[in-house]
Amino acid sequence: MEHRGGDSNGSWSPWAPRTGAEAAPAPVSEPPRHRRRASPSTHDNNNTTTTTTTAPVVPSWRPDGLPASPPLQAPAPLLDGPVPGEPVASRSSALAVFVAFLVGALVVGAAFGTFALGHRAGRGTVTNPDGTSKSIGALDIRAILDKAQPSVVTIQTGQDNSIFGGSGSGVVISEDGLILTNAHVIEGAAGVITVRFNDGTTAPAELIGAETAQDIALIRADRDGLTPAVLGSSANLRVGDDVVAIGNALNLGGDPSVTRGIVSAKDRSISDGRVSLEHLIQTDAAINPGNSGGPLIDAGGQVVGINTAIIEGAQNVGFSIAIDTVESLLPRLKAGGGDLTGDTALLGIRSVTVDDDLDQSVRTQYGVTAASGALVAGVEADSPAADGGLEVGDVIVSFDGTTVVSSDQLTGLVRSARPGDRVSITVERMGRRTSLEVTLGSN
Repeated sequence: MEHRGGDSNGSWSPWAPRTGAEAAPAPVSEPPRHRRRASPSTHDNNNTTTTTTTAPVVPSWRPDGLPASPPLQAPAPLLDGPVPGEPVASRSSALAVFVAFLVGALVVGAAFGTFALGHRAGRGTVTNPDGTSKSIGALDIRAILDKAQPSVVTIQTGQDNSIFGGSGSGVVISEDGLILTNAHVIEGAAGVITVRFNDGTTAPAELIGAETAQDIALIRADRDGLTPAVLGSSANLRVGDDVVAIGNALNLGGDPSVTRGIVSAKDRSISDGRVSLEHLIQTDAAINPGNSGGPLIDAGGQVVGINTAIIEGAQNVGFSIAIDTVESLLPRLKAGGGDLTGDTALLGIRSVTVDDDLDQSVRTQYGVTAASGALVAGVEADSPAADGGLEVGDVIVSFDGTTVVSSDQLTGLVRSARPGDRVSITVERMGRRTSLEVTLGSN
């Protein structure tokens, strides 16, 4: 897990990227990110040292405003050279092998799980949010589309015929023009947003609120009398349930594209090296560039997710933001909350969870005695973490007074902090506890 704070043309990325001639190639170098506030700190009274430093702010955005998104594939080491004061050959080799092993195990496990679910799905049932069940074989795609498709829109950003134009999807949630989409769909819109409705008509729209860390945005189109989608509950989904993805795939024009699949997994977490998304729905329904912001629909025709990401080079692996997560953000978005600056807190490390499954050779290599925490697998050069003294092999056990038990939790803690916050991080290093003072950077 890296700790940092839709669209369509031939440029594939882990983010279903926007379409448009401006889609620029991602820079070769790309740091991490993530966001918000923290609390007081705990220290070990026996073996504690303190280091204070302030890290530079390092921008990490492409010229078109999109995150420079590398493929979500095997994580590469963040450092081109050794961390200062660290014997790289002895301290990093075992962890690199271990991380590669984890990635390989994940790929093999995912392939086996998908195979098993694929067979099971053919014999199962779909449970709708109202508690009723429907046989998968009897799924009526046409009925689902009749109910859901009038609420699906195409979102154009930038000027027509401009190299800065792009395209994504959205879903209407109110009669007076409120539309959900991805934050990355309308980044770089330069204030120009146009919505094309199911009947072919268009209307201008404005941004109401956005949460870049959650990749969700709310816009309002200048149109009344729209057909809002019915929002379901992602909590009621089961692995193997049928789902339908609708959106402006590849900006082909005309009616939205429709693909069918199943819920392959729930509660997934992914990172492109800049933005980390959690509690996602994984589906094998095809999600292509331009689908970003479109709905994932259940067998009852209700929205259970907002399509957001694909994995470059992988087949039948797409991700949607669970609608329960989206609904929890709606009050803030409707009030004009959030931002589109991408200005989120940056620590600048990659980590893995310390638990019973941590390989014993890694424990031995780094002298890990902690039962839980986040083991630092990589430190980015010139990052707040590097400037603050964090090293590969450190186990982060406390972040500004909060006990850290996993890599995912650490991501959330960094995300909850703000750029410029000075935080105390307690690490276990070769069996000894040390307290470091780190000033979080910004993306």
